[in-house]
Amino acid sequence: MDPTPLTSQTFGAVNNATAQEAKPTRYCLYARKSTESDEQQALSIDSQIKEMIHLAQRDGIQISEIKRESHSAKASGQRPIFNELLEDIRQGKFDGILAWAPDRLSRNAGDLGGVVDLMDQGKLKEIRTYGQKFTNSPNEKFLLMILCSQAKLENDNKGVNVKRGLKTRVEMGLWPCSAPTGYLNETANDRKGYVIIDPHRGPIIKQVFEKVGKEGWSGRRIYFWLLDVMKFKTKWGKPLTLSNVYNLLKNTFYTGIFEYPKGSGNWYTGKHTPLVSKELFEQVRTKLFEDCSWKPNDKEFNFTRLIKCGLCGSGITAMEKFKQQRNGNSHHYIYYYCTKFNDKYCKLGCIREEEILKQLLEIIDKVKLDEIGLQKRLNEEVQKYNKFRQAVMGKDSEVLEKQKDRDTRNYAKYILKEGTRLEKHELLSNLKSKLIIKDRTVRLA
Repeated sequence: MDPTPLTSQTFGAVNNATAQEAKPTRYCLYARKSTESDEQQALSIDSQIKEMIHLAQRDGIQISEIKRESHSAKASGQRPIFNELLEDIRQGKFDGILAWAPDRLSRNAGDLGGVVDLMDQGKLKEIRTYGQKFTNSPNEKFLLMILCSQAKLENDNKGVNVKRGLKTRVEMGLWPCSAPTGYLNETANDRKGYVIIDPHRGPIIKQVFEKVGKEGWSGRRIYFWLLDVMKFKTKWGKPLTLSNVYNLLKNTFYTGIFEYPKGSGNWYTGKHTPLVSKELFEQVRTKLFEDCSWKPNDKEFNFTRLIKCGLCGSGITAMEKFKQQRNGNSHHYIYYYCTKFNDKYCKLGCIREEEILKQLLEIIDKVKLDEIGLQKRLNEEVQKYNKFRQAVMGKDSEVLEKQKDRDTRNYAKYILKEGTRLEKHELLSNLKSKLIIKDRTVRLA
């Protein structure tokens, strides 16, 4: 059989294929900051770029773009610049990568899989490092995966070694973190984990415990004393917040013992000098967190995050109070008060939840229906109920239509009284005017 004759179309196809093959690889130079301590493997980003540009000039490589990143390669999919690089390769913007070493690209199986997958698809033609080249061949891809897996192994071993080192340190009574307020970390290399009493702040922290345990001061009174009288600042130059004060008073570290990690139930006796005795610490605990009827907690209340202080514009928070009577009865109250975020001397005072609810019901009675942002949804619920009344109870449709507005208000009031916390939040957060409290009165601003 005669061979197929060569035509102009055949020559054109051959020329196009040749041009396709001759098309130069477009490289993106990717440089990532290393967290390694070994200086031979911890070149800075600028050093990596300088060396790889020199390599590109030597080998005639075309660099289309340079990308820099400081995120760790330990976790999969957590590097925005690297993810952007992979997407650019998928879109055909680049088909080659320049990097100082394979571990600059990946130290986890997820990102490595993304790179190898692009090579399998033919979208990533080549990866060049300072001393190696990886193309879409089985042996070179296998070597790339080995080198990146070795980097992951080093990361995993490092994590194990760090945990083992921390465990050994705390078992020796040494503190592995930043010292609590009132203490300072030793700076000498042979004294890592040792803490000493801060000569300026330590005595003040001791006074804090004494004023609460022996004189009966409240946490809020301590907060204002530190802020206004002592002008107290942490070693970072910031004042303590009210929550900082409570956390400080709960910290057993000041008695010479500590839990690590927090919440683990593992307790250790520290080598540091205690600032307070265990007896004083227990007095503080009893005073603030056991006998005190005002207990800070993380409970979500019905009307928090919905109302602002009418005096200073701060948010309104809430707290429970339990009152035990002599006859054995126990009463539960919820009080709302200003957070004093904008004005620490705000004089708003407290208002009980029952009073807030009563005033909100009055507001619903007086406000125009179009002021209620959920009017459409409320009307739909009322219509469903009226259809039920008409079908089952035989109510006249005209009568039901006339009292629709009243039913809508009643339904909104029912949500305030009997609905869930989320339903109350949804209703009140959709009011077109903001709620404020001023002079113990809830009103629309």
